[in-house]
Amino acid sequence: MPDSSTTNTNETTPPDINNWNDRIIAEVRANAGYAAWSSAEEFAAGRPVPPRVPGFDEQGMPLILVHHTGAKTGRARISPLFYQPVGDDWAVFGTHGGSPHHPAWYRNLMANPQVTVEVGTERVPAVARRAEGAERERLWAKEVALVPKFAEFEAASGRQIPVVVLERVH
Repeated sequence: MPDSSTTNTNETTPPDINNWNDRIIAEVRANAGYAAWSSAEEFAAGRPVPPRVPGFDEQGMPLILVHHTGAKTGRARISPLFYQPVGDDWAVFGTHGGSPHHPAWYRNLMANPQVTVEVGTERVPAVARRAEGAERERLWAKEVALVPKFAEFEAASGRQIPVVVLERVH
């Protein structure tokens, strides 16, 4: 899917996350909340995660775009995230592909919890909060049932994957 001008062909340099994010954001907006996530070309160029998720091959994966503020920079950021609907809200998961570190978006949401969520063609103000205890376990178990690879990510990371609930501001 990426055009040849943005595909990284140097095997020693990882693909540019900003180009990948830009492509995913454009695709999510063009397809009312769905994107292919990782193309065959991106896998071949060394971007093996996030994994393809069975059942989402034709239309792509349902993604939300979370607008947030950088914890260190104060800059506006947009992160495309796989999510789980939670009533009128959304849960997102800080797997970071099994990295031992939390993703930057997670640190940003914890520092600056006021966000905007693009879901489909709608933009919704929301507040981020970390799910804890039984709530976290329930949301995590449901997500692992849908995406078993997430359990592998948690095991590989050596940390508990944070579950963040994005609550609509009414």
